[in-house]
Amino acid sequence: MKSLSAVRSTAILASVLHTLAGLGQGSVSTNCINQLTGQDCKQGVLNTITTAVPFLLISVDSRAGGMGDAGVAVSPDANSIHWNPSKLAFAENDGEFMMSYSPWLRNLVPDMSLAYLAGYKRLSNKRSAIGGSLRYFNLGSITFTNIDGTTIRDFKPAEFAVDLAFAQQFGDNFSGGVAIRYINSNLTGGISVQGAGQSKAGQSVAADVSFYYRKNDIRLGDNKDAQFAFGLNISNVGAKMAYTSSSNKDFIPMNLRIGPSFTVELDQYNKVTFNMDANKLLVPTPPVYYPDNRIDPVTNERAVVSGRNPNVGVAEGIFGSFTDAPGVVIQNDDSTYSVLAGSKWREELREINLAGGFEYWYADQFAFRTGYFWEHYTKGNRKYFTLGAGVRYSKFALDMSYLIANTQRSPLANTLRFTLGFMFDGKGQKKKEE
Repeated sequence: MKSLSAVRSTAILASVLHTLAGLGQGSVSTNCINQLTGQDCKQGVLNTITTAVPFLLISVDSRAGGMGDAGVAVSPDANSIHWNPSKLAFAENDGEFMMSYSPWLRNLVPDMSLAYLAGYKRLSNKRSAIGGSLRYFNLGSITFTNIDGTTIRDFKPAEFAVDLAFAQQFGDNFSGGVAIRYINSNLTGGISVQGAGQSKAGQSVAADVSFYYRKNDIRLGDNKDAQFAFGLNISNVGAKMAYTSSSNKDFIPMNLRIGPSFTVELDQYNKVTFNMDANKLLVPTPPVYYPDNRIDPVTNERAVVSGRNPNVGVAEGIFGSFTDAPGVVIQNDDSTYSVLAGSKWREELREINLAGGFEYWYADQFAFRTGYFWEHYTKGNRKYFTLGAGVRYSKFALDMSYLIANTQRSPLANTLRFTLGFMFDGKGQKKKEE
């Protein structure tokens, strides 16, 4: 029968395969240990960070999906619950409801998909808002077999998260927000796993803490109004997750997202926005272990050459994630090991991925979007362009986006997203500035 790690990896790695698409592209040289493969390499040591429930980081909607998967500081809508809950305090409508759907990794799995429902309501004080969302990730189907290859049963693994968010203005230009999230990851359906006992659905509770700043009264030249915004969201801060009572617990994808946006009203009908997000996972980086699997007498676990033992608590994992990259380990002639100078700092910087986008609106009714997402090849090698379009009419909104991969054989290629939205504020007109 499959081990728990094999069963879990079958489903989890299907959803994060895009982060591993660049494996094998690093340049090769001598006197360097690759902690993942054991092969010699010197530049570009492949060291991707993996977590449980990576679906929590997938772009959920078509608007941000059309702008390179960047959305921490763009103007608020119902999908802000994912990108930055604090933006809801500045929402222009009294309420919104949005539904998004994306076939996911269809080049690999024909029946995998992500669905997202989100909505918010501004409170009577006009300075606060509450919201909620449901995210459902269908991982297709999987067949469990025993050690002889005999089919045990078919199962459809799935994961979901339910959010409740609150946002509050603290002034004319600044707001804060929080979101509470329940996460459920059922990858095995309770099947018994040899050596690990009965499997179970992984569960966790997490929180987001976010802030948003915007300044509207910016003038460019004599007749152009502009708006600057800046957002920050620390998301998925919560307990580790396990799939059996006897297995080690895995970090969930705690993440720091930060970035600005800048909007210019060219004239009465034309408006453009430029935005950028920077992301950093707040979980431990895999260290470099001694290749002879020696045991550390203090921790009674595998001894680490460089980096830090990843089996730490949540708080230590968050704060340590900024300084725990192992860098490039070199084996010396006397069989000792050293770290290439400056490689730790370079690896830390490589863990930051960047997303940027552009949005054009005509008469606040028709939109065109484009963007680009970049991730270093040693950390997943996701690189892609995005295109998107949208239409607004009265209480109705429709958006779609399309992903164009910039790497060969990327499982993300040709990803489509669709979003349908409804605004509840009279006839969908924007609220006047207070």
